[in-house]
Amino acid sequence: MVKKFRIGASLLLSFITLGTLAQNPIIQTKFTADPAPMVYKDTVYLYTSHDEDNAGPGMGKFLMKDWLLYTSTDMVNWTDHGAVASLKNFAWGKQDNGAWAPQCIERNGKFYLYCPVQGNGIGVLVADSPYGPFKDPIGKRLIDDDHLWNDIDPSVFIDADGQAYLYWGNPNLWYVKLNKDMISYSGEIVKVKDVGKEKGQTKADTYHYQEGPWTYKRNDHYYLAYASTCCPEGIAYAMSKNATGPWDYKGYLMKPNEKSSGNHPGIIDYKGKSYLFGFNFRLNFMITDKHHERRSVCVEELSYNQDGTIHELPWWSETGVKQVGNLNPFKRTEAETINWAEGIKAEKDAVNGRIFTTNKQEGAFIKIKGVDFKSGAKKFEASLTSLTGGGKLEIRIDDQNGRLIGTLPVKSKDIKWETISCTLNQVKGQHDLFLIFKEGIFSLDWWKMIKK
Repeated sequence: MVKKFRIGASLLLSFITLGTLAQNPIIQTKFTADPAPMVYKDTVYLYTSHDEDNAGPGMGKFLMKDWLLYTSTDMVNWTDHGAVASLKNFAWGKQDNGAWAPQCIERNGKFYLYCPVQGNGIGVLVADSPYGPFKDPIGKRLIDDDHLWNDIDPSVFIDADGQAYLYWGNPNLWYVKLNKDMISYSGEIVKVKDVGKEKGQTKADTYHYQEGPWTYKRNDHYYLAYASTCCPEGIAYAMSKNATGPWDYKGYLMKPNEKSSGNHPGIIDYKGKSYLFGFNFRLNFMITDKHHERRSVCVEELSYNQDGTIHELPWWSETGVKQVGNLNPFKRTEAETINWAEGIKAEKDAVNGRIFTTNKQEGAFIKIKGVDFKSGAKKFEASLTSLTGGGKLEIRIDDQNGRLIGTLPVKSKDIKWETISCTLNQVKGQHDLFLIFKEGIFSLDWWKMIKK
């Protein structure tokens, strides 16, 4: 049963009780939106925009200051890497609000993060690592034209011949050819015919294009997915034989639903499966019945027909996607690696950049899905600290109230991070792992298990 509490502007997601089967939305410790997944080597890097806890109430009252990064190697456990860039990276833009939908791409060992600053055009940041640090290489807008307020939602794509394209726009769709340096472009900015809402475009009502383009290529088919119809927004798509069109409208990937005023697609192939990312407002509405621009990223598996068209999906499920692989507990796992969490906040140390998790209530927990204990573990080891009265971390399997296999004591008023260990009861094979925060408020940095 859904419980709603009116707890004011600062939302810690502390009172959500969904049960242990839920894993959509995929992030519960922050409000995230505008997913931009990137596959690099064996990892999914998920860049998102970030709705602040105190955004709203009211439609259109976005409060967004930075861009976040999450990673996964199994599509169900996601590790929080905090903010990798913010409005402060762009000296030419406003600094207080407007960090809208980004996208990152790798080329020749460099990582390029394209970021719209609401009303200020589109900028680009560069890093040597997908984790950053990202820096502005040109010190000005990359896209600087006569419709800055409409220059949002950049999507970048590199074709097989090496030509890179940047697409963007609301209420029309534009593109430009990027140079090989990925931080400049050649030729004119092109408005895509028929797709947008320009007066006199005869096919505009067919496409129902709104915003949030996502362009990619798969098996010689070019795809343009986008937020469609308004409002609420669904996700539609078109196909082409070329990166520049013409685009043939194919229908919905997901029909609009009154549960969400907006949407924003991100699509990848990973480990033999295809995935559609977007967002809903589920966590917001579990806390209040008032609309706030506080969104939550979701993911579902996509499937294709033989001709390349895509099966339409129902609205975002609560259960999400199946795990691909499992988690190895015998190596250090960051505490912010989470399948589902309740009453937990991910935080970042401003001094050293350490990201950790803190419980905001008694009985808060972190769930890690598909942990492979193999032939057994002897000890559980973790780095913790407490500024209150200490507490204990219960280690359970299969359910929030499942079998207790160990209890880790947390020292009282210990202001330093300390590695603590406890013995574990015998457990073998694959299980969901639950870390339950009991009898105090404390922080967890990382954990690992030690084999027999």
